[in-house]
Amino acid sequence: MPKQIHLAAHFPGVNNTTVWSDPEAGSHIEFESFVKLARTAERAKFDFFFLAEGLRLREQGGQIYDLDVVGRPDTFTVLAALAAVTTHLGLAGTINSTFNEPYEVARQFASLDHLSDGRAAWNVVTSWDAFTGENFRRGGFLAEPDRYSRATRFLETAKELFASVPAPEGFLRDPSAGTFAHQDDHFDIAGRFNVPRSPQGRPVILQAGDSDAGREFAAATADAIFSRHGTLAEGQAFYADVKGRLPKYGRERDELLVLPAATFVLGDTETEAQEKARIVRREQVSGATAIKFLEQLWNRDLSSYDPDGPLPTVDPDVSDNHIARGRASVRMHRDPIAVAGEWRAKAEAEKLSIRELIIEVTGRQNFIGTPASVASSINELVQADASDGFILVPHVTPGGLDEFADKVVPLLQEQGVFRTDYSGPTLRDHLGLRAPR
Repeated sequence: MPKQIHLAAHFPGVNNTTVWSDPEAGSHIEFESFVKLARTAERAKFDFFFLAEGLRLREQGGQIYDLDVVGRPDTFTVLAALAAVTTHLGLAGTINSTFNEPYEVARQFASLDHLSDGRAAWNVVTSWDAFTGENFRRGGFLAEPDRYSRATRFLETAKELFASVPAPEGFLRDPSAGTFAHQDDHFDIAGRFNVPRSPQGRPVILQAGDSDAGREFAAATADAIFSRHGTLAEGQAFYADVKGRLPKYGRERDELLVLPAATFVLGDTETEAQEKARIVRREQVSGATAIKFLEQLWNRDLSSYDPDGPLPTVDPDVSDNHIARGRASVRMHRDPIAVAGEWRAKAEAEKLSIRELIIEVTGRQNFIGTPASVASSINELVQADASDGFILVPHVTPGGLDEFADKVVPLLQEQGVFRTDYSGPTLRDHLGLRAPR
């Protein structure tokens, strides 16, 4: 039997994916935008709707970074409201483990799982910078080992809270049930969890780390891991790596799903799709955007450079005084000078301007082609163990998923690799995950 493909829809906005100039582009604040995308995903039988979140407006050169969304309603508020207007679609939200507290987050997710009848998912992330921490009482900076240590203890504590109460009827029958105590280097909690056991027992746990510590954290604790490795060779290597870490934690291969993010552009012919994709990428990466991205690697003010001209000859500034604050992308390149050398070599060999280079190096996994070729490509990658499915990021919000739902999903269903209807009420049912131990 072929593997079944898992699909999720990401509501974009915390990156430069969205093409703001498209006449179909809508609000990222109005609730109807969230409703539109979620209902399209549910109509197409997607596993879940995913909402990212930022804890502070990002800055570059001391000014608000204005090339993507500068604000968004609270994640829990949006997902709780979507629970009332959807029936089967999973509802996943990013909640930070560095600046929140386990009891509060566990209570919120348990409540969301009740409100949605078992469709909640938690994307557990950490935050590395003191800039973000300035919005919180504890504030400050956590080194990477400390971030993941806190995240591990945070999730362990939350899981203990989820498991510390019986089912609702037992909760009411036995007032002494639910006593809880947890103490470690990060948390000291004693009391009684005040939300009855939710339909899934606990929310589905998602994780997005790509470092060795992040992969280990996912192998030990997560139900699914997001990935930026969507091509065949890179996807297979990442897939084998994270799945190979599971046995040490007593877990089977099917207990952790690998879900890369991907964009898509469809056309009636391959040529039309490629031309549309070229236009979309140039709209996503304007000249101003290209310079901003280049500054994040160079860590210098490059506003005087022509985006249609050559790369700077000066090397990146490798000091810790980052020009871009609140963006994880400034830490993606461990050796900025080496990366700058690679970019220069690529630009020279392919005769690329700054903007053309940034278009090349910032592109994520793209499915470009006719509906038939895109469906085939997705299926081939999943069957080849490069992924278990994809998190789709449309470039137009909120209607950008419609074409995929109407033209690609039916082809996957015809091939027998994607559901024609939901098999159960909970997100765990959609993902084929066992009940939590």
